[in-house]
Amino acid sequence: MTDRAGTPDAPEPGPEQEPDREREPDGREDPGGAAPGKPGEDAPGGAAPGEAPSGEAASEEAEADSAARAAAVSARRRHWLRWTALGVSVALLGAAGAGWWFYRKLDGNITTDTTAEAELRRYEKERPTTVATAARNVLLVGSDTRSGEGNRRYGRDEGSQRSDTVILLHLAADGRSATAMSIPRDLMVTIPSCRTPDGKRTRERLAQFNWAFEWGGTACTIRTVEKLTGIRVDHHMVIDFRGFKKMVDAVDGVEVCLKEPVNDPDAKLKLPAGRQKLNGEQALGFVRARKSLGNGSDTERMDRQQMFLGALVNKVQSDGVLLNPTKLYPVLDAATKSLTTDPGLDSLRDLYGLARTMRSIPTEKVQFLTVPRRPYTYNANRDELVQPAASTLFRQLREDKPIVVAPAEPERDRNASSDGKPDDADTPVPSATPTFTGRNAAEGTCAG
Repeated sequence: MTDRAGTPDAPEPGPEQEPDREREPDGREDPGGAAPGKPGEDAPGGAAPGEAPSGEAASEEAEADSAARAAAVSARRRHWLRWTALGVSVALLGAAGAGWWFYRKLDGNITTDTTAEAELRRYEKERPTTVATAARNVLLVGSDTRSGEGNRRYGRDEGSQRSDTVILLHLAADGRSATAMSIPRDLMVTIPSCRTPDGKRTRERLAQFNWAFEWGGTACTIRTVEKLTGIRVDHHMVIDFRGFKKMVDAVDGVEVCLKEPVNDPDAKLKLPAGRQKLNGEQALGFVRARKSLGNGSDTERMDRQQMFLGALVNKVQSDGVLLNPTKLYPVLDAATKSLTTDPGLDSLRDLYGLARTMRSIPTEKVQFLTVPRRPYTYNANRDELVQPAASTLFRQLREDKPIVVAPAEPERDRNASSDGKPDDADTPVPSATPTFTGRNAAEGTCAG
């Protein structure tokens, strides 16, 4: 029988006849028993239900499991990182908040002397002009006021104060040296007309230097220093007894050496001989004592003050106080609580800038000296300048030129000036660096 096209029908298999199996190209029988793509077959690489997956399928499943595990680890890591970032942020905010609180507290401790600023503006035309603009001159005044917390024990508060210590600190423009020049409180100088606390005006007169602070406060002292030296004072700082003591305590004391024991009731000081560390109370007595140390003169007292300040600078730098916030904070807190400054130094940022300048100066380049002076012609208990040595020193500082300090010679003529030259000595050669009697901070108080 043929189909409609005339093609003979294929004979149907008989009961004993099996259809031919499809063979692989190499003649082997197809183990699957059916050609790919027939109904009921799985997709390539798959396996029928209940059968073990082929090698390729197992690999894909392993990869999927690995990817799932990696995704889970990544999720846990992201979760951990989020919490870590949150914790760090909270810690930073806390630290910033604490830092801001400390900053505001210290900044608020400082007292601004607006009265002196106003008075100095009134006399601006008569003040010296700045010669070395990058250099800075800071007047440091130690007040002997008995008013205020902790100061009454040193005497009765009579409503007045004098400058117990006055130092003109010159910071060189190159930042490589600092010179601290003490001005004797008994030095006879011309004090200009100044405004008194009650609003009256004094007349210009010749008097001992520390009367300027009592008559007209800081502004009168600054104008007197400028009139004496020709050096423009850029900033000023006034600190009282309490502030000095607390600064010494904040650095855990300062070491000194005493050749003999000291017992000075007026200075509240009693110490054994030898090397020892002074706390704040003892240090104040040490720098103020006159009757029990040396010959009782103000000259030796100033030398002692310079020695102690040099040791204090050395202690601060060697202990890394300026680089360690834990150590620096108590020092700043003590200083700012008893500090009165001009508006240019009345913030913690300004004071830190000044401290940073001092930090970069080697201790051997921090020099201390006293203006060249001798007993006053008309009163041996007062002092007067020695010329031309004093003018030479003032000019060097005013023009930001170098000076050299050296220890005093063991024996000098009594009429010699404080720079080691006789009173009638010629002015130092301009090309040479002038040398004056003094010391540097590296020597400390136990040198020699």
